[in-house]
Amino acid sequence: MNAMTATLAKGYSTLPPSLLEKAARLMRWPVTLLAMLASLYLVFMIHASGQTLWALGLLALFSAGFYVYVSNAGFAYRYLFPGIAGMLVFIAFPLLYTAQIGFTNYSSAHLLSQERVREYLLDQHEAVEDQVQPYSLHADGAEYRLVLRTEGEALPRWVSPPLALRQTRDELRVEMLPAAAEHLPLNAPLQAALPLRELIKHREALMMLRLVLPASTGLSELHYLGLREFGPIKRHWTEQADGSLKRETDGQLFKPNGQTGYYENATGQPLQPGYKVTVGWQNYTRMVMDAEFRGPFLNIFSWTVVFSLLTVVFSTAIGMLLAVLLNWDDLKYRTTYRTLLFLPYAVPGFISILVFKGLFNQNFGEINAILDALVGIKPAWFADPLLAKIMLVIVNVWLGYPYIMILCAGLLKAIPSDLYEASAIAGAGPLTNFFKITAPLVIKPLAPLLVSAFAFNFNNFVLIALLTDGRPDYLSTKIPAGQTDILVSYTYRIAFKDSGSDFGLAAAISTLIFFLVAAMSLLNLRLMRKAQNS
Repeated sequence: MNAMTATLAKGYSTLPPSLLEKAARLMRWPVTLLAMLASLYLVFMIHASGQTLWALGLLALFSAGFYVYVSNAGFAYRYLFPGIAGMLVFIAFPLLYTAQIGFTNYSSAHLLSQERVREYLLDQHEAVEDQVQPYSLHADGAEYRLVLRTEGEALPRWVSPPLALRQTRDELRVEMLPAAAEHLPLNAPLQAALPLRELIKHREALMMLRLVLPASTGLSELHYLGLREFGPIKRHWTEQADGSLKRETDGQLFKPNGQTGYYENATGQPLQPGYKVTVGWQNYTRMVMDAEFRGPFLNIFSWTVVFSLLTVVFSTAIGMLLAVLLNWDDLKYRTTYRTLLFLPYAVPGFISILVFKGLFNQNFGEINAILDALVGIKPAWFADPLLAKIMLVIVNVWLGYPYIMILCAGLLKAIPSDLYEASAIAGAGPLTNFFKITAPLVIKPLAPLLVSAFAFNFNNFVLIALLTDGRPDYLSTKIPAGQTDILVSYTYRIAFKDSGSDFGLAAAISTLIFFLVAAMSLLNLRLMRKAQNS
C-alpha cells in the first residue's frame, strides 16, 4: 500500500505544470515588487506629512507581512499573521492611542500642535487700506499678466512678467514692471481682463504671489486680498528669537507655557487658541484629588456598579424562575408562553427603550395613567433621581431576563432527573428542590456568563443615552454630570457634549474602564476554569 502511494505521488509530481501555475510563478515576484513599492510610497507619504512615528509603525507592519508571506522562514506564521495584525491594528492601537491621549490636555481648547498655533497667530494680519491696489488678470498666450491700476484710472501702472499660475505651496515673488509698451504682451495690445469665473479658478495660485514694486514707490510687498485687490498687510504678531510672540499693537510678549498649553504674557493671561501638551498623570489625579470633580465621579462610579449588579441579580432571578416554570411538564401551552416571554429579546433594544420612554412619560404615559387611576399618584420618573434610576433598572431587567431564561432552560435539561426522584422519595417540596438541587447546579455553569453580563451592563451606553441621557444633572459641578450617567455615558458627555470636549480626561476615564472590564474578563476566565475543573 505504501509503495503504491509513493508511486502515485511520484507520478503526480512529474505531471507538467498547467498554464495557470506557470503564469502565477512568473507574476509572483513582479506583483510582490509592486506591492513593496506601493507600501514604501504610503510610508513615505505619511512621513512627509510629519507623522514619523506612524510611518515607522506602518513600515514595521508591512515588513513583517512581507517577511511572513515571501520568505520560507516565515511559512509557519502565514495563518497567524492576519489575526495578530488585526489585533494590533484594531485592539492594541486604539487602546494605546486612547491611553496616550489620557496623558495630554487634548480638548476643544487645545486641538492644535504648538507649531500650528504659532503659524496661525503669525498669519493674522490686516490690510493697509489706503495702499490697496486693484488688479486685473490678462491672458498672454499660455501664460498670464497681472496688471495693477490706481483707483479711478483706466490705464495700467504696473504689469507683471508672464506668469504660469501653477498651484504651489511656496510663495512666488514677482517683480512688477512699469506699464511701458515693451512690458505689455508681446506683438499685441493688452488683452481683455479675465472674468470673475476665471479669477476664481486661479485663486489658489494668486494667493501665493508676492508682488514687489520698486522702492521709490514707498509700497511694501503686496499680498492677495481678494478677487479684485492686492495690497500691503500689517501683521498682528512677530516672532522673537526666544520663541515668544510680540503683539504689535501694544508690544506685549507672549511666551509658550509647556504646562498649560497656552502662549501667556507676564501676568499669565492666556492667548487663544491653546495647543496640546503632555500633562502626565494630571487627568488621573484629578479623579481623586479635585473635590469638585471627585464627588460626581465617585457617585457615578458607584451607581455604575450598583446598576450593573442589580440588573444581573434581578435578571437572573426572573429568568431562572421563568425557566423553571416553563420546564414543568404539566404546564399547558408552554411553547406559547416561551415565545411570548422571549419577545423582549427578539425586538431590537433601541425600539423597546423608546417605547418605555413613552410609557414612563409623567403626563401622557400609560404607566402613570394606571398608577393615577389606582392609587392617585403620577411619579416624576425623569425628574426625580431615585425614580429615574429605578426606571433604568426596570427597563434593563426587561431587556435582559430573556437571555438568562434561555440559558437556564438549557442548563435545566442537563440536570439528571434521578435527583428529583430521590428528592420526591425523601418528601422534599418544590422550594427545597429549587434551592438544594436546581439553583446550585444552574448557578455553577452560569456564573461566568453572569460576569460577562455584568461587564456588558457596565458599558450599557445605549440604554442611558436613549432613555434618560444621564438626566437629571448634578447641580453646581465643574463638569456637567448626570445622576443617571454611568461611566461610559459620562465619558461620552465629557468628550463630545456639554463640557468643552475634554478628550484627555475622557481618554483617562476610558482607560480606567478598560482595566475594570479587563479585570472582570480575567475573573470570568477563572470562574470558567473552576467550573470546568470541578
